Amino acid sequence: MKPSQERIDQLAQEILAKDVCPELRAQASQLVMGDGDPNADIVFIGEAPGKNEDIQGKPFVGAAGKFLNVMLEAAGMERSDVYITNIVKYRPPNNRAPLPEEKAAFLPYLIEQLKIIDPKVVVTLGRHSMEYFLPDYKIGEVHGQPKRVTLGGHEVVIMPLFHPAAALYNGGMRQTLIDDFLKVPEVVKQIG
Repeated sequence: MKPSQERIDQLAQEILAKDVCPELRAQASQLVMGDGDPNADIVFIGEAPGKNEDIQGKPFVGAAGKFLNVMLEAAGMERSDVYITNIVKYRPPNNRAPLPEEKAAFLPYLIEQLKIIDPKVVVTLGRHSMEYFLPDYKIGEVHGQPKRVTLGGHEVVIMPLFHPAAALYNGGMRQTLIDDFLKVPEVVKQIG
């Protein structure tokens, strides 16, 4: 049986106790650890919480999150079926992209989070989350293509997708993202 939410909660307490990224913590409302099923077969990873996420304490609850929900529904899933998190667990000021040192500080905790959940597929949303798992690739070249990588001593499938916000700002990307997203359940089935 896979470990439960308690281990993720303990990990969150460790982040707080070790005061990871104190500059980010000082200006954020709260730590945004993740949301969904801690035993999910699919984990979605974004870059960092935005304003709405910081207020509500859950990832992907703003406009990009609403589009993520639409895509989940189109693929026959609900938020409660998957786990959604970010690399960086505090909102950067003014919604700026996370700095390399902020991503590096939170990376061990993300890896531990993934070990706890033990998903079949990790879907990276946008280039910031993809870069750690697939550093030698460009998202425009590999979006929607599953790749096997070794993570924490065991193999995991990474499926890079464009960030849902990209489709909000670039309407031409919307169908590409939906098409890629609809492949996710099939990739999970193939893994077994």
